[in-house]
Amino acid sequence: MTIDPATLPYRPCVGITLINAKGEIFAGQRLDATVAAWQMPQGGIDDGEKPREAAYRELWEETGVTADKVEFLSKTADWVTYDLPPELLGKVWGGKYRGQKQKWFLFRFTGSDADIRIDSEHPEFARWRWIGAAEMVASIVPFKRAVYQAVVAEFRPHLAP
Repeated sequence: MTIDPATLPYRPCVGITLINAKGEIFAGQRLDATVAAWQMPQGGIDDGEKPREAAYRELWEETGVTADKVEFLSKTADWVTYDLPPELLGKVWGGKYRGQKQKWFLFRFTGSDADIRIDSEHPEFARWRWIGAAEMVASIVPFKRAVYQAVVAEFRPHLAP
């Protein structure tokens, strides 16, 4: 059975660009990736949850960083979308979505690296590191690259090259 992506909605989601004092971006290497993909924290918005609330929750769930260890700097003006590639369509998120629509938030990390804990109850990342914006864009899976390019362009004044 072929799924027509145009008939499916986008999954509401948030993305978090967490930067250190140098403007470098937190990048986590996904545990479930079949390739060595690095990404920024992201996740779904729960029913009744506001996007910024979801961003703080996802940040904590994926990095162990609490809201008191970050400073809100900005958010994307609009939602950014991406479509799943054909080989993933119908296989992730129970086949209910064609991709994601994401609201991105930029936070400056005010804690120390010791405050970052990726060894959560349900870990997303195997490893993490701080990287520059260009490397972050180059390190994401290709079908999300346009999203990362748009987010980096919007947050550029705060980011290391």
